Amino acid sequence: MSKPVKPGERSAAGKVPTVVVAGGGTAGHIEPALALADAVKRLRPDAKVVALGTERGLENKLVPARGYPLELIPPVPLPRKPTPELLRLPLKVRDSVKRTRAVLERVGADVVVGFGGYVALPAYLAARGRTPIVVHEANKSPGLANKVGARFASRVAVAVPGTPLPKAEVVGIPLRQSITSLDRAALRAEARAHFELDPDAPTLLVFGGSQGAQSINAAVSGAAKELADAGVGVLHAHGPKNTLVVQEFPGKPAYVPVPYLERMDLAYAAADAVVCRSGAMTAAEVSAVGLPAVFVPLPHGNGEQAVNAQPAVDAGAALMVADAELSAAKVAELVIPLVTDADRVAKMSAAAVGMGHREADETLARIVLEAAGA
Repeated sequence: MSKPVKPGERSAAGKVPTVVVAGGGTAGHIEPALALADAVKRLRPDAKVVALGTERGLENKLVPARGYPLELIPPVPLPRKPTPELLRLPLKVRDSVKRTRAVLERVGADVVVGFGGYVALPAYLAARGRTPIVVHEANKSPGLANKVGARFASRVAVAVPGTPLPKAEVVGIPLRQSITSLDRAALRAEARAHFELDPDAPTLLVFGGSQGAQSINAAVSGAAKELADAGVGVLHAHGPKNTLVVQEFPGKPAYVPVPYLERMDLAYAAADAVVCRSGAMTAAEVSAVGLPAVFVPLPHGNGEQAVNAQPAVDAGAALMVADAELSAAKVAELVIPLVTDADRVAKMSAAAVGMGHREADETLARIVLEAAGA
């Protein structure tokens, strides 16, 4: 039996890498970081992966649950764009960078991988000139941290073409293996039974993020009769703080409202198409599992959700409807002809899978290991 490889030692495969991922704050930063961590461990089981985070971030729950050590650093609040506000933060930045650098030295970091946000900036600054940096940007419009990090990164990976960062390599968004390896056809019967959906009817999945979306709720539920008359079943996650009462139509496929979807894998497997928001992670997951989508971008912020949806629309994998234009009539006009057309569903599904998010985790992992010299 071979001797276990310890951090800092070398194995027959070469240098044993220590990878530090910086993706704290929101799930949109943390989940890709953890998917990358999982992929690194699949490719190099002897690798050490350490996550950076802050005391208040969601990473305090998500990272330990996935089995990775978490090192806490002081957050650096970031304005969305370079402003004088950033110049008033030199002491906070200096302290956070100093403490982050100490962590990188203590764990023996061979590469730092940042996913944006207020954890990534101090990581980039601490690693600059000392440790190779890999930047991953999930949105087509990059945030300030990644704009800074990309200036001195060894490699820059992006989710979609056209992202305005130097040296950008399009890899997609790293996703959980449970999503990228999902066999929807094999799970379909189990998924339909789990949600008490018609086993054979064309089925529409509807969700609006973890809290639901009132406009989507109202428009799709308002088209319940038209959906039923067209023979379409519906699985609708309306959000835990919302209620949704939908008329039943005897003899027609069920319209099943639920507050929240604990089993997204089964929800994806049960569906033929989806109506949802277009956050970067949602858009990537929907594409990876091969679901034709009708994206309804959140009408707030700087319009990034519409930007996120556009590559899928351009690829022929999705339609996009502005939130202000969404109505029961629009659902009947656009969604019913889509979900009931098996040939169209198949073509859009193939286009969605072809967008590359299924391979993004291991593609990025190889980039990271190469940067680490492993």
